[in-house]
Amino acid sequence: MTQLQACPLLGRAFLLTVLYGLFFAPPVQAEEKPRLAAPPPGKALVFVLRSEREPVPEQVPVLVNLESVGKLANGTFLTAIVNPGRTHLRIGDRILTILSLQTAANRSYFVWVEAVPGVRPVRTRARAVSETEGRRLLAQSRFVGGVPLAAVGATPSPRPPAPKPATAPHPLPPSQAAGQIPPTTEPARKSEFALIANGGSFKMANGSQVVAGLASTYDTTSKAVYGLEAEWRSKAGFAVGGEVFHYRNELVATGIPSGQQEVLAVMLNGKYYFRATNWFYPFVGAGFGYANAAFSDGFTGETKGPAYQALAGAEFRFKHIGLYLQYKYLTSTTGNPGKEVKIGGRGILAGVSLAF
Repeated sequence: MTQLQACPLLGRAFLLTVLYGLFFAPPVQAEEKPRLAAPPPGKALVFVLRSEREPVPEQVPVLVNLESVGKLANGTFLTAIVNPGRTHLRIGDRILTILSLQTAANRSYFVWVEAVPGVRPVRTRARAVSETEGRRLLAQSRFVGGVPLAAVGATPSPRPPAPKPATAPHPLPPSQAAGQIPPTTEPARKSEFALIANGGSFKMANGSQVVAGLASTYDTTSKAVYGLEAEWRSKAGFAVGGEVFHYRNELVATGIPSGQQEVLAVMLNGKYYFRATNWFYPFVGAGFGYANAAFSDGFTGETKGPAYQALAGAEFRFKHIGLYLQYKYLTSTTGNPGKEVKIGGRGILAGVSLAF
């Protein structure tokens, strides 16, 4: 009697186990299918995986041979079936990362993608990895739902081709090695016109000189130091413009009361701005022009001569307004032979810029 009662209980338990497996067990085969995919005969299969230590919430679009195959979040992957040969991947939206692969038939390739934390707009890094590394990353990633295996470049689509984005890159040179990552493209700079006003400290290089035949001693620390520049800036970072620079020094000459020297230099400058970030632009430059030194108080007169300068500094740009910091080295010898006066020196200037 006990055995007869046990049989129905065992049957019910077995039935419950089967029903649980059918309705509640995780779909292991469905989850594993994309990871175990193999390329169709005569084609190549590309896995694109995104994994980063510091997660970035934004998704990044992925295009293979200019065809969209979906968007990647951290910890996900996509697949694309491609024809053998040169395969180009474009990853990102406003800032693109471009990767070129040389694919062969019946082989699988793995591309690792990482979003750079703390950068806006989102910027990515990508590189081809070995199959061992790729399979390891696949085991930690999930297939992006709703994105099937895409036969990119296999058969032309009957629908009209999507227009190419304005930022489409030029074709990659054939000499570029497979898996090599070209430099990340950046938003194009715009040419603009800028006005710069600055002031600061300037110190003459020569404190003791002969002025108008009289031994003279300068107070080398200049006063009323200011400048005004106007320049045109190209998209590539080069700039050219004009500058007016002013400073004044006190001096004492033998046998006369103290006087002062006032210098006005008119310069033509060339600069190059390096784009460190979208708001920080270090620069270097040089210029040449003409300087005039006018003397007053104890004695009067003026001397003129060519002037040259070297420049270095940085600009902090915030839309159309910028903060400007500059080091200036100016050299100029004025006057006739035998009566020269050296009026050059060096200084540090700070100011503001306004771009149009």
